Amino acid sequence: MRTRKLVFATNNVHKLDEVRAILGDSHEIVSLRAIGCTEDIPETAETLEGNALQKARFVAQHYGYDCFADDTGLEVEALDNAPGVYSARYAGEAKNTVDNRKKLLYELNGKSNRSARFRTVIALIINSQEFVFEGVVNGKIIEKERGDGGFGYDSLFVPDGYSATFAEMGASVKNTISHRAEAVSKLKIFLDEKE
Repeated sequence: MRTRKLVFATNNVHKLDEVRAILGDSHEIVSLRAIGCTEDIPETAETLEGNALQKARFVAQHYGYDCFADDTGLEVEALDNAPGVYSARYAGEAKNTVDNRKKLLYELNGKSNRSARFRTVIALIINSQEFVFEGVVNGKIIEKERGDGGFGYDSLFVPDGYSATFAEMGASVKNTISHRAEAVSKLKIFLDEKE
């Protein structure tokens, strides 16, 4: 079986490693840096799907590669599903993950409803056709950070059915149950069927 080369519209090493681990060897996944894309691709849509499509379309139009892009949001019920599409820049345009977590804890201070969900949308452009895949994991936001693994809000999020945060459970477990794992698994099934 030949290896399909796909550009993943990211330079986030954590995301790249997660996606490569899930997709396996049948697909060569390369980053934006690997194709010489150093632009800051705009993410100005009001939805996760819109942002994912915006990024994938940028790569396809400017570089001519089959590609996919994702956008992920943490949606907290008590905050009217914020930070949502603004998860990466919740505390400002600097996209500082420590500040984002501090702001989230501050906003949830005194709230008893800590239900939340992570949602990932992947937009794939292959042979000039667009496809969208979604993954969701429900859970809750705890009151104090736990764990050294993962990234983003992982140290604050405990998925339903587990007692550990994403940051505590390690990549091997997280990569089987996370929102990104679900979306990438749907992408993998789709790509494998197209072989």
